[in-house]
Amino acid sequence: MSVARIAGWWARDYVAAVQWQVGPLLQHHDPADYLQGRPGQRHVVVLPGIWETWRFLLPLVDRLHRAGHPVHAVTALRNNGATVDSSTDVVASYLADHDLDDVLIVAHSKGGLIGKDLMLRPDTGPRVRKMFAISSPFSGSIYARYILLPSLHAFSPKDPTTVRLAADRSVNARITSVWAKFDPHIPGGSELPGAALNRRIDDGGHFRILRNPEVLRELDRFAATP
Repeated sequence: MSVARIAGWWARDYVAAVQWQVGPLLQHHDPADYLQGRPGQRHVVVLPGIWETWRFLLPLVDRLHRAGHPVHAVTALRNNGATVDSSTDVVASYLADHDLDDVLIVAHSKGGLIGKDLMLRPDTGPRVRKMFAISSPFSGSIYARYILLPSLHAFSPKDPTTVRLAADRSVNARITSVWAKFDPHIPGGSELPGAALNRRIDDGGHFRILRNPEVLRELDRFAATP
C-alpha cells in the first residue's frame, strides 16, 4: 500500500466519522420506529463503537429494518463511553427487560467486544444466536497501550477484559468478523480465530467501511441465514 493511498483513506475516514456523528443529530430518529418487523424475522440488536450513539449505525439499522427485522437500539448506552463490562450489563438488562431471544447482534468496533461478552455470559449467551462485527478489536490494538485515557487504554492487548475475551473461543464459531485492509485504529486487523467468517475488505478506514458495499452484502447474507 502506498503512503498516498493510506493518507487518503485516513483523511476520508475521519471526515466520514465527523459527518456521520453530527449528521443524525440534525434529524429526528426515534428508536421505536424500528421495533416492528415482519413475522418470522429475528430481532436485531445494534451495538455501536466507543463514543458512538446508535444513530452512527443508522444506515445498517435502516437496511436491516427494510429487510423486515425488528431492530433494537439500546439507548441506555448513550455514547458508549463506559467500560466493556459495564456496557455489557446495560445490554444484558435490555435483553432481559424485553425478553428477547434468538437475537442477532450487529456491532461496530467496541460493540463487538460487548457482543462477545454477552454471548459468553451464562444468563445472556442463550439469548444470542450470532453476531456480525465490523472493525472490532478482538485482540486489542497496539496503539491503545500508549493512550492514557482509560476508555481507550482499555483496548490494549494486555487489558484484562480484552485478554479474557480473546482467550475464550467457545462462541467464535457464531461470529462473523469483517474489517478493512487498512484500519488506522486496529493495525493488526480484526481476525477472530475459529470465526464463522473472517473477511478482510479491500478498503481503508475504521468507520468508512460501515457503508462499504461488500460489507453491506455480507450483512445481508448474515441476516438472511435461516
